[in-house]
Amino acid sequence: MTDEYDLIVLGGGAVGENVADRAVQGGLTAVIVESELVGGECSYWACMPSKALLRPPQALRAAQAVQGVTGGELDAAAVFARRDDFVADWSDSGQVDWLRSAGIDLVRGHGRLTAEREVTVATDDGERVLRARYAVAISTGSDAAMPPIPGLADAAPWTSHEATSAQQVPESLAIIGGGVVAVEMATAYAGLGSTVTVLARSGLLGGMEPFAGERVADGLRGLGVDVRLNTGTRAVQRDDAGVHVTTDDGERITVAEVLVATGRRPRSGDIGIEVAGLEPGRPITVDDTLRVPGVDWLYAVGDVNGRVLLTHQGKYQARAAGDVIAARSRGEVVADQPWGRHVATADHAAVPQVVFAEPEVASVGYTADAARADGRTIEVVDYDLGAVAGSGLHRDGYRGQARMIVDTEREVLLGATFVGPDVAEMLHSATVAVTGEVPISRLWHAVPSYPTMSEVWLRLLEEYGRQST
Repeated sequence: MTDEYDLIVLGGGAVGENVADRAVQGGLTAVIVESELVGGECSYWACMPSKALLRPPQALRAAQAVQGVTGGELDAAAVFARRDDFVADWSDSGQVDWLRSAGIDLVRGHGRLTAEREVTVATDDGERVLRARYAVAISTGSDAAMPPIPGLADAAPWTSHEATSAQQVPESLAIIGGGVVAVEMATAYAGLGSTVTVLARSGLLGGMEPFAGERVADGLRGLGVDVRLNTGTRAVQRDDAGVHVTTDDGERITVAEVLVATGRRPRSGDIGIEVAGLEPGRPITVDDTLRVPGVDWLYAVGDVNGRVLLTHQGKYQARAAGDVIAARSRGEVVADQPWGRHVATADHAAVPQVVFAEPEVASVGYTADAARADGRTIEVVDYDLGAVAGSGLHRDGYRGQARMIVDTEREVLLGATFVGPDVAEMLHSATVAVTGEVPISRLWHAVPSYPTMSEVWLRLLEEYGRQST
């Protein structure tokens, strides 16, 4: 059987769904090819289940940090049951129903590019050939990277899949890595009662402001986590006694489970990208309209292109890609200038991210080091978030830090970072300021409500005024 659509999307995660949806809204026909669960990593093994595991211990700690609240306990089985509800018990029937309601077809099976604008799908019933009139969009995401540590692959390690879908709390857990997955899962499982050890080759949360990783390390230690920085892993072995992790200095740590959280790699192997002259296993390079240079029918959206490995940023790319595929199919002029409708400009300078650790980290745009490396003339403005009246009301003994990076030549914000309990919901105001390049003079007129934690904006602006005079 051969089927023809305007657009074929390889990968039915959140990114692929959004590419197809935008194209259909633009008047095209679209089909998604998916070999696993429709909804992808974020729905079942990443964003949703991890935050469902993190929230109950976080809520309990928040309540216990306010004078007048006593007692409280955590029911791990109930936490896992709540997580199961959020992932619909790993059933994608609801997601499939949504595809149908949006006018998007679904073919289940492993798809590969087999010719220009052609995808062959290995289904349970045999092969099915799909052909695209206009474009193929690759949205296959990424997998957990497995570092070449002797014995690790044979020790049945956890990745984010197992960590977010476990049904029991391990008595002890070693986490290899110091990035977002590592600190979030350390926070979650320490909160659920596991004895957790973090082995980070350097510091925590590299690429963010250094104080963010330092405060998270302190927060994790406050939860009882053994945080070992600048510590490599020499070997891993599993036997009947557990998992034995040997560090670079020769120490042997025995735990019930080991979690590998050392980054992600693109799912670009075994999908036939050689047809387009691309190298399997590597990120697929694209322009700002998410199209592969020199291949006018091929797009790569989300983690697979390696630009920004965040679900919300992938969905942002997807909206641009779906719209531009529809526009090009009609021969329309493409708005491909920075901040135009058909480009993913924010990938370069306005990426928001929240790390749901203890404490939370929320950041957008440049760090101070990145701004200087890019040749920007900047002023770094720091303020003690705990000194804001709203923070003290929010939590007794509140500890936190806020930083904004100001481009002193243009007098606009280049970036902001907040570290402290419950800073996640403060981030979008910073994202709007950075993305909109709101002048500092105008930000003075954005009056924060009192007494809220957002009053930190006033304090940051006051501090900048003192520093710049």
